[in-house]
Amino acid sequence: MKTNDYVKYMTQTFVKYVDQPKDERKRLRLERKQSKASFWYRWFGIVPYVLYSEFKRIRKVK
Repeated sequence: MKTNDYVKYMTQTFVKYVDQPKDERKRLRLERKQSKASFWYRWFGIVPYVLYSEFKRIRKVK
């Protein structure tokens, strides 16, 4: 990607962001935050996440 193309892309992205109403930006940010995977899954994979979930479930039952 050439420098001119990159500057054009960044300018378009910035203008698109600024043109959005504030409540729209907040809504999109909240949606992105909610759709993100949990910390355990993102950093350590599925096995520790499952173990942690089971441990948490067992503690909740007792």
